[in-house]
Amino acid sequence: MTQAAFGALVGVSQQAIGNLVGRGILDTSVPGHQLLQTYCSHLREQAAGRATNGELDLATERAGLAKAQREKIEMQNAVTRSELAPVALIEEVLGRAGSKIAGIFDAIPGGVRRRVPSLPADEIKNIAAEIARVRNIVAGMSLADLRSDGEEGDDDQTPEEEFLE
Repeated sequence: MTQAAFGALVGVSQQAIGNLVGRGILDTSVPGHQLLQTYCSHLREQAAGRATNGELDLATERAGLAKAQREKIEMQNAVTRSELAPVALIEEVLGRAGSKIAGIFDAIPGGVRRRVPSLPADEIKNIAAEIARVRNIVAGMSLADLRSDGEEGDDDQTPEEEFLE
């Protein structure tokens, strides 16, 4: 059966059949009934979303969309349950908490000086230097630092352990 005759049989142009032959979907060297079965099978696969037309794979696209919708709903539910908060809000809260903690840390050397007046000024400076060192470590922390802390072993010393040595 010729491409033109088969195209007329199924109601498409000879060029459309030639395109299918060129892509290896149809083989015009087989009998007409087998060609028709192959063509119908191809149409069923396309309708079911399993066959692709060019770059678009409908089944994969639908699955991706469904996954994105599921993730969006899961995130909305987590926000509703107060399990998630916007990053900007978390940054603001942490920034304010850090400022308050820094103020408390800055008051420690003066409090030590008032409570222990006999303590030499050099020791008060050492205390202030340690507080500044720890404050700078915390101020320089990032999300990557927090993630890597959870992966490290217990062999690493905390700033408190370093200070006590």
